[in-house]
Amino acid sequence: MATLRDLKGRIGSVSSSEKITGAMKMISSAKMSKATREIKRLLPFRTQLESIIGNLLGADAEFQSPLTASRPVKHATVLAWGSDDGLCGAYNVNIFKQLLEHVNGLREAYGETVEITIVPIGQKLYRACLTLASGNIKVAHAAEGVNSKADAETVKNFTATVRTAFERGETDLVNVVYMHFISAGRQRLVAEQLLPVKPAEADDREKAPGLYIFEPDAQTIFRTALPLMLLSTVQEVFCENRASEQAARVMAMQSANDNATKLLEQLQLEYNKLRQYSITAELLDILGGQVK
Repeated sequence: MATLRDLKGRIGSVSSSEKITGAMKMISSAKMSKATREIKRLLPFRTQLESIIGNLLGADAEFQSPLTASRPVKHATVLAWGSDDGLCGAYNVNIFKQLLEHVNGLREAYGETVEITIVPIGQKLYRACLTLASGNIKVAHAAEGVNSKADAETVKNFTATVRTAFERGETDLVNVVYMHFISAGRQRLVAEQLLPVKPAEADDREKAPGLYIFEPDAQTIFRTALPLMLLSTVQEVFCENRASEQAARVMAMQSANDNATKLLEQLQLEYNKLRQYSITAELLDILGGQVK
């Protein structure tokens, strides 16, 4: 049977844990807010690029770019975003499950002989992906410094590396798997094609007919705008991943905090019962001694 001292020690430990999880929740909430602000800052740039490409596609002209070149898929690359830190619940597990399903889908679509290179971004996800390395499936490290917290310059260099690999024919298809941030309590797993770019899907809005004068020329603008849109897409994925990770951590810390509160209440009740029993026993001993 637990003693009063033992229960008091456990209550102190749980109380400390409750304070820690509460503080971690606040920190994660602040980081999530920062990531969502970054997403909002990227939207005008991406929207303007989509508008430019939409106007180009609405013009009576043909456009070509190495980034839109479609070829038979013999080698596919899958970029997957996870976390470098823990304490975010089943965040990495859910992404890993989606990644596994996506890889199986690629093998069904392009045959068992297709070579697939998985590039996990985030140490937690990387360690999980090592279990998939076998046969035609390889797991590769992202470039040095590329992680879930990568800054703008690192993201730019990473995007350039992926783009160069595709243009050189080192890979025929580049897909991305990540967690799309919708709100603090809702995120959605996304698996979509990054390269070759599908310019016809760059702007889903109905294109208004019109005459445009392009300077210097439509082809040059198209070849300039398309890489910028590719960069903005990758930047957005990094921000979405950061926001989703922190949202998952907020929920995990909230759950841990709730569990700690319930446990604290149970321990406090048990402590009070044991303390009351001890006091009652002492009173009975005193009364018994007086009767004698």
